[in-house]
Amino acid sequence: MAVGVDDYSSESDVIIIPSALDFVSQDEMLTPLGRLDKYAASENVFNRQMVARSLLDTLREVCDDERDCIAVLERISRLADDSEPTVRAELMEQVPHIALFCQENRPSIPYAFSKYLLPIVVRYLADQNNQVRKTSQAALLALLEQELIERFDVETKVCPVLIELTAPDSNDDVKTEAVAIMCKMAPMVGKDITERLILPRFCEMCCDCRMFHVRKVCAANFGDICSVVGQQATEEMLLPRFFQLCSDNVWGVRKACAECFMAVSCATCQEIRRTKLSALFINLISDPSRWVRQAAFQSLGPFISTFANPSSSGQYFKEESKSSEDTSVEDKNRIRDQEVPEDILIRPEDVTSDPSTSNSSVKLESTMEDDAETSSKSPGEISVSVDSSLLCTLSSESHQEAASNENDKKPGNHKSTLRPEVGTSSQDSALLDQELYNSFHFWRTPLPEIDVDIELEQGSEDQFSPETAEAAPEVPTPGSPSITMATRKELEEMIENLEPHIDDPDVKAQVDVLSAALRASSLDAPEEASSTEQRSDAQDALGVSELANCRRSPDASVPFASSAVENMDSTLCYIHNDSDLSTNSSFSPDEERRSKVQDVVPQALLDQYLSMTDPSRAQTVDTEIAKHCAYSLPGVALTLGRRNWHCLRETYETLASDMQWKVRRTLAFSIHELAVILGDQLTAADLVPIFNGFLKDLDEVRIGVLKHLHDFLKLLHIDKRREYLYQLQEFLVTDNSRNWRFRAELAEQLILLLELYSPRDVYDYLRPIALNLCADKVSSVRWISYKLVSEMVKKLHMATPPTFGVDLINELVESFGRCPKWSGRQAFVFVCQTVIEDECLPMDQFAVHLMPHLLTLANDRVPNVRVLLAKTLRQTLLEKDCFLTSASCHQEAVEQAIMALQMDRDSDVKYFASIHPASTKISEDAMSTASSTY
Repeated sequence: MAVGVDDYSSESDVIIIPSALDFVSQDEMLTPLGRLDKYAASENVFNRQMVARSLLDTLREVCDDERDCIAVLERISRLADDSEPTVRAELMEQVPHIALFCQENRPSIPYAFSKYLLPIVVRYLADQNNQVRKTSQAALLALLEQELIERFDVETKVCPVLIELTAPDSNDDVKTEAVAIMCKMAPMVGKDITERLILPRFCEMCCDCRMFHVRKVCAANFGDICSVVGQQATEEMLLPRFFQLCSDNVWGVRKACAECFMAVSCATCQEIRRTKLSALFINLISDPSRWVRQAAFQSLGPFISTFANPSSSGQYFKEESKSSEDTSVEDKNRIRDQEVPEDILIRPEDVTSDPSTSNSSVKLESTMEDDAETSSKSPGEISVSVDSSLLCTLSSESHQEAASNENDKKPGNHKSTLRPEVGTSSQDSALLDQELYNSFHFWRTPLPEIDVDIELEQGSEDQFSPETAEAAPEVPTPGSPSITMATRKELEEMIENLEPHIDDPDVKAQVDVLSAALRASSLDAPEEASSTEQRSDAQDALGVSELANCRRSPDASVPFASSAVENMDSTLCYIHNDSDLSTNSSFSPDEERRSKVQDVVPQALLDQYLSMTDPSRAQTVDTEIAKHCAYSLPGVALTLGRRNWHCLRETYETLASDMQWKVRRTLAFSIHELAVILGDQLTAADLVPIFNGFLKDLDEVRIGVLKHLHDFLKLLHIDKRREYLYQLQEFLVTDNSRNWRFRAELAEQLILLLELYSPRDVYDYLRPIALNLCADKVSSVRWISYKLVSEMVKKLHMATPPTFGVDLINELVESFGRCPKWSGRQAFVFVCQTVIEDECLPMDQFAVHLMPHLLTLANDRVPNVRVLLAKTLRQTLLEKDCFLTSASCHQEAVEQAIMALQMDRDSDVKYFASIHPASTKISEDAMSTASSTY
């Protein structure tokens, strides 16, 4: 029985399975909103996820109709209530894109983002699902970064929610995340909103006693908040919290403080940085936790760099940011804090009341410190006691002048010469307020207090009379009310008690701090003693009768602030000149310690930085601590200035000889920056030997000096620079022959070095290296070398006479144009193409020296050479107007060559010779032939 088709048409026997095409056709019949409603109501989670992904496309389809756009946004609000976390997370990932679309189409859908999208973002910040919260946080930051949230909405909708989430009764995880969001959004919302809305809650979170995670987040972002709110709010509100966090009982919080210390320091004034933050940082360096010490040492160099004064010339520290009016009140407070005895404080009106009194006036404690320093270098300085209420200090300049002229002048002449006029005392007192503050004297550690010899004091009182007020000798009393002899003895005892436990790294750190304090307080004690002995000898030699006629000149009483800074070499007894350090190769321990003293940064910080090269630090702190020291050394050197390079010289030499190649590599990459900081003299004396050592180091180190070879050599004298011509050839030899990037970098540097050397040096030393690189096995090296050779042709041709250029061209023709290997002939075409593109030769010279040899390659047996020749002639040479206007004989020769290439048997050669494709660069030409080259 035959079975017909109709037998299968019974509904009981046939099952119709709908295909996917049927669903597609049904969806196409629906409107965008209909499709959205259909899949949003699906029980399948994947369908609802698909709806979230397609929201932006749906909005684009209905953007012309404002009502449809509003309808889509309303469905987004309903979709935000989905019970499946993956759907909510997917929706939140699309919100920034939808918000950007709403911003671009703002006239059609005004306030759409603020009304429909922002409430969802803010609500999801407290979602129970972690993934949803993370995506909402990322979305909020993205919206703020793109400035898609209005300032009013930030104040009224975002910040109140974040403050509510950081309330004490909030969920721990949510609170921690909310604090992190507040910190990250602070730079985006600006100072005003941060200071009014975020800062108070941030300060509360820094003191959260229950959740150390919250305190850790606050500590990690402390620097960002400080940089936003500015100096005043930082010093008034944030610094007390920062001090609490730095002493937190959880080491992770203290570690976070150490990591952001530089940013906090940048937001404070120089005075707080010196007096408070420095001591706080020393505590972190001496922390019991190794991880805290590790983070502190990593931040030590950056923290020291914050002491750099932008207004400084780099030679010395000089604070010029405040005017005399701004510092007048502070000066008085500082002097009051220094506890200068009342009998030494002389008011201007008191000084000018009596001529005899005006001659024995003193410029407060800063004057005494300045005179004490000067006395360490000039033994002839003498102090005279006047009724134990006035001090007169005979300046070294005036005394030396009197001593040198004592054989030529009578004692009476001394008196008449050095006696000031009455009017000068008023001028001198008028400058008193300006002399109250000097940056060097203020920051300098006070000198130790020395008891006055009782016998001399009594003798001076007995001999005192208005006529002989200047004749009574007295041991000078350097003012040091803050650090006494007893204090130094206590420091010495503490150090002695800790020395038996010096093996403990924590104890060693404490000893270092105490030693630095002791060294700073008693630095000039030996010099004071020696100067005292020299003064007593000078008194015996001169005699009291001669000294009686010596009067102090008010002009020589105290150098002004400007002169004190300008003459710092002569007034700082503990700063050594670079020439002194270079000539004296051996130091006593005391001299070596003094050679590392400076006044730019607190000495304790510098001592800790210099100790980073100690091998024990690698064992107790961080195995890579030397690398961190090397990384921040240029910044520290810039802060100290070239005047204080002697403080870092030994450390730099130690790092340069470190066993770890990573340390030497770090120095090699920054030696050119250090050379700029130090100048040519110090560079030649201290950096050139280290630079030479790096040239012979591992390739990982050599690449550092090679990448900045031009930057370093241009700072050297021409004679010193020529010495490296003999060593450039060594860069062609590497530990690994496959390290082609090394040779490529060499070619890049040689292009820059052409300007530093004469044509003869270029021809004799750089030419062989360039031709060697043109024949390199790696095409990337050759492409850069073609540029090098073309620039070399240009330089040598412009020289007078251009014989070196002609010789180089002839060598190119012989070595490459007639090379038996096709790769050499192809290299010749590349060089010619580069010469034409960069116009390294005038067209008439190119036609004479290179054109004939280039056109002969039209009959080359290798298609790759002919393809490149066709490109060069068609796309490069014929594009030059100078060639089109040149002699007709050259054009005819080129046209004949192109016609021959158009009839070539190779299809690629025909193609590039027949048509005129868009112009391509040499790198594109090389890439197009690379597959057929090697």
